[in-house]
Amino acid sequence: ELKRGECLALIGHNGAGKSTLLKILNGLIAPDEGKITIYGKVGALIELGAGFNPILTGRENIYNNAAVIGFTKQEIDAKFDSIVEFSEIGDFIDMPVQNYSSGMKVRLGFAIATQMEPDVLILDEILAVGDAGFKIKSFNKISEIIRNTAVIFVSHSMPTIMRICNQAVFLVKGKV
Repeated sequence: ELKRGECLALIGHNGAGKSTLLKILNGLIAPDEGKITIYGKVGALIELGAGFNPILTGRENIYNNAAVIGFTKQEIDAKFDSIVEFSEIGDFIDMPVQNYSSGMKVRLGFAIATQMEPDVLILDEILAVGDAGFKIKSFNKISEIIRNTAVIFVSHSMPTIMRICNQAVFLVKGKV
């Protein structure tokens, strides 16, 4: 059980089942057994550029991704400027995402996932990408939103986990 204000780390070696569990939590795949109950809107940044339509612009992808999370057009309109500002890709917002660098995609995806302030935020190794300045800004944003959001975080960086998580689950071949 994970509540608002808590950050759970999923740790384990490559192939332990961390990303698979995140996909189950995000509703991308169904569990083989058991049941998962999530209350509220789920924001996720599981794979670089996942959920982006490459032929659409950054602007169009913001609206698509936030709508998938469950936000209305009015809610997205209210957050749009803060998403663009946080992502630092304002000059490229009307360019197709297929022309974005991997860093730009991460910035935009992270900005959408965090600025829309979901009830549950799922992050998979996302803080391993990007420059130092963006990493610091991302840590600060997670620290800010964790007060009102339940965060599930996958990382191989123990210092990062120690900094933002208050509990952890160690997975080995899909088992806790």
